[in-house]
Amino acid sequence: MKSRPRSLAALALCLAAAMPAMAALLPGPLVTPEWLDAHRDQVVVLDVREDPAGFTAEPEFAQDPATSGRSLVELGGHIPGALKIDFSDMRTEKTVEGRRIPWMLPDADQFQALMRAAGVPAGTPIVIVTQATTPEELDTAARAYWSIKYYGDDDLAILDGGMARWLEEGHAVESAVPSGRELPKGDWTAGTPRTAMMADSGQVASASKRGVQLIDARPAAFYYGLQKRPAVAAAGHIGNAFDFPAELHARPVGKSQRFLSVAEYRSIFATIGIQPNRPLIAYCNTGHMAAGAWFITSELLGNRHAALYDGSMLRWAAEGRPVVTAH
Repeated sequence: MKSRPRSLAALALCLAAAMPAMAALLPGPLVTPEWLDAHRDQVVVLDVREDPAGFTAEPEFAQDPATSGRSLVELGGHIPGALKIDFSDMRTEKTVEGRRIPWMLPDADQFQALMRAAGVPAGTPIVIVTQATTPEELDTAARAYWSIKYYGDDDLAILDGGMARWLEEGHAVESAVPSGRELPKGDWTAGTPRTAMMADSGQVASASKRGVQLIDARPAAFYYGLQKRPAVAAAGHIGNAFDFPAELHARPVGKSQRFLSVAEYRSIFATIGIQPNRPLIAYCNTGHMAAGAWFITSELLGNRHAALYDGSMLRWAAEGRPVVTAH
């Protein structure tokens, strides 16, 4: 007669060995096309895009007669089996202290309905994919990541380089949804909001006065007040903020934008004066590019005291709060 396991730990090991792997273990907050291609049947591929029509477009390639290879000319299509979400649906207009502020995070019920309508199941790792041809498109993935994590889901990653890298590295692509394909029934559930991940105007005002780090993720011309978005009532930046523009969030490789290494981010922050281990709040015009700064500091550098100011400069200026300019 075989002996019984002598401890609960031994029993757990026996059970683990006997059970089939249920889902891929994400290697971290970023995955490569090679990793995703090998684990597509174990994760949800969530295609988040600002131009939903491109989901079913044909990609275009040019043939190089000298090398017999081909290069990507125009993006199109999606990763086989991917679920689609329109990025604009992940943001909504909300009333904040009597003011209508657009492009903010939907409430839990709205966000849950959006994820379920896209067919996202509960309990399966999610890999977020965007076009990633610009730093802002990579920040779109970060905004989706932040939104999903805010509502309690930690089993997340971003495809580094997005669809541009996926296509350039020669992985399979669908340009039309197969006939007869039905979306899976989504049962993704929004959990209790993680309020520490989101800052409001009062917290930002306090941070500006007390020296808590504020990171402005907009281009330098916006930071210095030389340009502004039409929807933002005032040009300039919030007092004592550091500028970490979107063009420093990633580097171009071919047609794709990819995140930098941890060492590179630490070097950039040292030059700017940002201390990545101290509490910080990221903002931009609306909360889009700020998500890139939040993702880099929170998920790549491990700062668990990083927050995002939803509504950002649009909300700040609408409330008549002070700004700093270069003139």
